[in-house]
Amino acid sequence: MSLSGKHALVTGAGRGIGQAVAWQLAAAGVRTTLVARTETQLAETVARIHGSGGAARALTADLAEPADVPALLDKIVAEGPIDLLINNAATVAPLSPSARVDPEAWAHAFALNVVSPATLTFAVLPGMLSAGWGRIVNVSSGVVANPASLIGGNAYVATKAALEAHTLNLAAELSGTGVTVNVYRPGTVDTAMQAGIRSEGGGRLDAATHERFLTTHAEGRLITPEESARALVDQLGGDASGQIWNAPSRARS
Repeated sequence: MSLSGKHALVTGAGRGIGQAVAWQLAAAGVRTTLVARTETQLAETVARIHGSGGAARALTADLAEPADVPALLDKIVAEGPIDLLINNAATVAPLSPSARVDPEAWAHAFALNVVSPATLTFAVLPGMLSAGWGRIVNVSSGVVANPASLIGGNAYVATKAALEAHTLNLAAELSGTGVTVNVYRPGTVDTAMQAGIRSEGGGRLDAATHERFLTTHAEGRLITPEESARALVDQLGGDASGQIWNAPSRARS
């Protein structure tokens, strides 16, 4: 079905996959509310949308900070109900051997990667249920299929696994309501997160794990944020729920 005229909330929309999703939704006629921590990055996203005749507004917030969330929710609700929610904001930190990990940093990852998507979902869900239509997508990671593949990234692996469990359980609860809830595993994407792992992962990740990130980049096997975003947006018009969607992969060049 056409998404034109719908209202979407996209988190982590200042760069990378979230930014690309926002641009593609706007191109499909979707009015977008975009959330990220960095105002200048959001301004770039919004400027491109406005430049192509789309409708968008930006809200800055740190979704891992509980004090920021109530005011953000008030602003979102004031603009009317949300039809599509793309929970994309996440952190890969802390990267560390678990014997040396900072417990507060580990808990912070859960606040951003799990609690924040659930909180936003619970806030927009009443409006979706009232309308009998809604689309919720939680951006996860292929690492959930192979948790041992990111040694040194215990917080990231654990949070994404928890996010997927939350998603699939909620999808079962909402079956038949017209509100779908799905997981999106975005693939190996050329993002700032990937660049950060390559530059900062040495000594924090298992050596073989870090080398794999370097090799994947060197062999040209990263897909672009735009390619990944298209795979997500293309699914939003359907009625499938409780699924794990996977992005396309790129073979060695």
